[in-house]
Amino acid sequence: MKEKRKAIDRIDVQINSLLDDRARLVKQIGKEKKKGAQPVYAPEREKMILDRIAGLSRGKKEVFPASAKINIFSEIFAASRSIQKKLTISFLGPEGTYTHLAAARQFSNDCTYVPASNITQVFRDVEKKRVDYGVVPIENSNEGIVTHTLDMFFDSECRICAELQMEISHNLLSKGKSMAGIRKIYSHPQALAQCRMWIEEHLPRADCIEVPSTTQACETSAKEKNTAAIASIMASKLYGLNVLEKRIEDIAENITRFLVIGNDVSKPSGTDKTTVMFSVKDRVGALHDMLVPFKRHSVNLTKIESRPSKIKAWEYVFFVDFLGHVKDDKVKAALSDLGKNCLFVKVLGSYPAAKKLFDRTE
Repeated sequence: MKEKRKAIDRIDVQINSLLDDRARLVKQIGKEKKKGAQPVYAPEREKMILDRIAGLSRGKKEVFPASAKINIFSEIFAASRSIQKKLTISFLGPEGTYTHLAAARQFSNDCTYVPASNITQVFRDVEKKRVDYGVVPIENSNEGIVTHTLDMFFDSECRICAELQMEISHNLLSKGKSMAGIRKIYSHPQALAQCRMWIEEHLPRADCIEVPSTTQACETSAKEKNTAAIASIMASKLYGLNVLEKRIEDIAENITRFLVIGNDVSKPSGTDKTTVMFSVKDRVGALHDMLVPFKRHSVNLTKIESRPSKIKAWEYVFFVDFLGHVKDDKVKAALSDLGKNCLFVKVLGSYPAAKKLFDRTE
């Protein structure tokens, strides 16, 4: 064992030295980025590195866990960014929300985090360059799309720079030590909806009260007796609440997708996704005709949503996600054909398609 530990010590010295070598190169690249006014955060580059690391292990017997490698490299990326510049990130707050947790997992701890009271403020923070990037929720696998986020793209020039997915787990938190006597349950409307059946079974007499965020629910419950909040374990630590029950969501697979928004355009990574919005003339078969260009040019659609235009009654704007980057030839051709029959087409961003699914939150 002594000899093996000595060998590990030698490897650790090599790892430490290699990290310093990498950091010196990162610093040099940072200077080049500054000269060319390029952004510090390059999600496409990080994605390419992770794909390459995954490729090195493909077909081989895995010794060091692949998920751990992703976490290690995510920390290396975060440290590398901070060497070049300490990023400032706006998120749908307050502290302890699931969006805060998603932002921290995407950018790590080497950033300054700025809580926003609503999604509009996150967009405004980014637009006015008070922060480098913003993180907002866009959809949940059980409750569907976050319409407020979609609506913000109507007038905003913010670009989608990256996406991430996180498996969400809800927990019953309280100042008390048992569920006996709980009369009120506070939480965000989506969290309450995702735990509806559990509440009906275990606390049928409790009143469910909607509040703007899960952390506000914790803050309120911390001040009131005989109440509980539904939120994350992170929030329970912030507000000094006891965890009465873990994982009370009705459906085990509860995934929320988040967007990173900024003022930069992400470069192709090789496995990208693009989001566009467009409006069509009100005529028979209009939507069908808008989808034909994607089929004609073999562009794979992954999602389509519609929202009222808020300009004219019964006029809608469509949001479409598809695989590919705006610089790809087939995507260019599809968008060119699409634009011929639309009132307008707006590209919201091309960004690395998320493969990394963060582990279940508590």
